[in-house]
Amino acid sequence: MQDYIIPVVTLVVGLVIAFPIGVQYRKKVAEAELGTAEEEANRIVSNALRDAEAKRKEAVVEAKDEIFKLKTESERELKERRAEVSRLERRVQAKEESLDKKVENLEKKEEALSEKLMEADQKLEEAERIKRHQFEMLEKISGFTQEQAKTYLLNELESSLTHEKALRISAMEQRYKEEADQKARGIIALAVQRCAAEQVVEITVSVVPLPNDDMKGRIIGREGRNIRTIENLTGVDLIIDDTPEAITLSSHDPVRREVARIALERLIQDGRIHPARIEEMVEKARREVDNKIKQSGESAVLETGIGNVSPELVKLLGRMRYRSSYGQNVLQHSMEVAFIAGMIAAEIGADETMARRAGLFHDIGKSMTHEVEGSHVDIGIDIARRYKEPYEVIHAIESHHGDVEPKTVIACIVQAADAISAARPGARRENLEHYIKRLEKLEEIANAYEGVEKCFAIQAGREVRIVIKPEAISDDDMIIAAREIAQRIESEMDYPGQIKVHLVRETRAIEFAR
Repeated sequence: MQDYIIPVVTLVVGLVIAFPIGVQYRKKVAEAELGTAEEEANRIVSNALRDAEAKRKEAVVEAKDEIFKLKTESERELKERRAEVSRLERRVQAKEESLDKKVENLEKKEEALSEKLMEADQKLEEAERIKRHQFEMLEKISGFTQEQAKTYLLNELESSLTHEKALRISAMEQRYKEEADQKARGIIALAVQRCAAEQVVEITVSVVPLPNDDMKGRIIGREGRNIRTIENLTGVDLIIDDTPEAITLSSHDPVRREVARIALERLIQDGRIHPARIEEMVEKARREVDNKIKQSGESAVLETGIGNVSPELVKLLGRMRYRSSYGQNVLQHSMEVAFIAGMIAAEIGADETMARRAGLFHDIGKSMTHEVEGSHVDIGIDIARRYKEPYEVIHAIESHHGDVEPKTVIACIVQAADAISAARPGARRENLEHYIKRLEKLEEIANAYEGVEKCFAIQAGREVRIVIKPEAISDDDMIIAAREIAQRIESEMDYPGQIKVHLVRETRAIEFAR
């Protein structure tokens, strides 16, 4: 234990002795370092003061330069502002002077205007006095008071205006009527020009050519059995006369006549002519004609573009191929009416398809006139109702001959188109004697007019050309003469369509050079 205590005590004593010595040493070292730090700090502070002084001087110099620049700029701007202010002051002063002059002129004008107003008031008062004096004199002279005179004048003015209004209305009505007539003629003429229809002439007999006259005996047969068989099966009369190499088939029914013609031509080509063969050929011809009828109806519906037609109605349309009216083929006439009606409807903005449909069916009754009693109009109405045609079509059929007053635009169009198709030259035949009499009557009426030198009925009676004597009728009188001749033709003659009265007046001077 003592061994440990002695070293420890020695260590403690050593530490006690060494501690003050260490402290003293640390104190001296610290004082030395402190002195060094103070010197360094003083040096740094003196350097900082020198730098700050230098920078302060530089800043002062820069500030003085900036102040000088700002001062120079301010002085320049101030000088410009003063110049601008001076210029504005001069303008304001000039405007003030101008305003002063204007005010002075206005004052002078006001004074002059006031004087003129005073003069005007004086003249107005004087005019009022004169007016009152004149009214008093007028009342004494006329015997009317002012109110009575006003009423009288108003009544006269109303009467004059009423007369003027009536004249204007009459003139406008006449002008519109002329324009409407002219436009209607243009529309109809355009429709007729655009309709390139064929002219077809039908007769009630057909002629079948023969290769030789010996064929006539074979057609007649033993004791006439062949010809009787043909006539009984077809309902057609066979006329075998002295006409060389020809047989005439006669019948009012074109369908029967067509069946007989086809059957007879095939019998002649075949050469085997006997009752059994005749029956076979007639049956084939009948089927062929029925097929042609159907094809004709379908072609008519397709060409007119109406569509949606009952098959039975198509067959009735096709039957009209073998019907004629005054020599005009009824199917061709119906298609022509359909085309013209459609074109007129297109021009006036009506239903074009319905117009064509009504035009195509307007004579549908003629397909059954040989089988059903009654007029073709009544038959056509029954057919159209049976196949559920629209009211416009039924009414057009009903009114196209004027038996019933037309109530629709379509009916009026069909009526006009039917008249156009029937009245055009060459469409229908008429009795030669009646035709010649009509031409003679035309020339007779024209020759009866005083001053007519000669006249000619031309264009199948559609025009009468009249050459007048120039010394008897002047140019102005020609208009009156043409009108009077046209009125006489209208009153004394019956004719389809219209007749053109064409007056020609010419003066000729003839001399001979010898």
